[in-house]
Amino acid sequence: MSDRSPFPLKSHDIILRPPGQLRDLLPRLPTLITAAGEQATRKFLEFFTANIRNVNTRAAYARATARFCAWCDEHGVSLQAIEPMLIALYVEELCAQRAKPTVKQHLAAIRMLFDYLVVGQVLPLNPASAVRGPKHVVKKGSTPVLTTDEAHDLFESIDITTIAGLRDRALIGVMVFSFARVGAVVAMNVEDYFQQGKRFWFRLHEKGGKRHDVPVHHKAEQYVDEYMAAVGVPAATETAGRKGTPLFRSLDRHRHLTDRRIHRNEVLAMIKRRALHARLPPSICCHTFRATGITAYLHGGGTLECAQRIACHESPRTTKLYDRTSDDISLDEIERIVI
Repeated sequence: MSDRSPFPLKSHDIILRPPGQLRDLLPRLPTLITAAGEQATRKFLEFFTANIRNVNTRAAYARATARFCAWCDEHGVSLQAIEPMLIALYVEELCAQRAKPTVKQHLAAIRMLFDYLVVGQVLPLNPASAVRGPKHVVKKGSTPVLTTDEAHDLFESIDITTIAGLRDRALIGVMVFSFARVGAVVAMNVEDYFQQGKRFWFRLHEKGGKRHDVPVHHKAEQYVDEYMAAVGVPAATETAGRKGTPLFRSLDRHRHLTDRRIHRNEVLAMIKRRALHARLPPSICCHTFRATGITAYLHGGGTLECAQRIACHESPRTTKLYDRTSDDISLDEIERIVI
């Protein structure tokens, strides 16, 4: 059976205009790929557009493979000439420049790309399959976590007399009180905040296409209700005419809400501004609020198993990375050191 598409594209057209989101990630396809022929070019594009559905994974893997392809071009290596020792050399050089988790991610991207090229009959074997990345064992996450007082101060520092303040408080509240990833929060539509029985719920669209329903904490309910009332969004019990409307929207230069869904980069920039205003560490990021919520929950007597379910983690080991309850070491324990 022919592998040709029923809508053939010339290689030159593909090189000039990668489809869809790839235009932003890869304005031009790597020479390493295009020099290997039309079949390699097609499979390279398929790898990102058809094989990787998660937008963030696609972006990260595009950056990783683009860097490797550029490195191969600099060393005059063709696609067919790539061997395990050459990839191992690249990994060694990368280890001197990037953190171990980044190196492992880059190697995973290269390995998956070559797997796809092997399946697509572009290469006979995967040269990256035998290459091992650096060892990296994580028992404690590096995400900065706010104390209860710091989180309270942050909420109190937000000016809620403005639409921007109401939106920002509600958005941060959803992340803290539902342990939600920023990607799931910005993807929420108005109908994803709904009433079921006597309770209100958040519907979060998590990684891997998973739909995750979480009961709404009373403070998050207050924050979201006040925000929705201020922007004129119908009550959560009304569903007609509001499906598909982004719950959290961006602001224009006049600080008015637009119809456009807020982007995660805008959320990060907002968090940095809010942290600066509240005199909190500049290292605070979107993930801080997920970690803060989990830590506060465990401090309050919650179990790791329940935290895992709320956070929609596949493994309790992942949830444990956010647990900072053991960080507090009392002075009495330190004073046991008698010399």
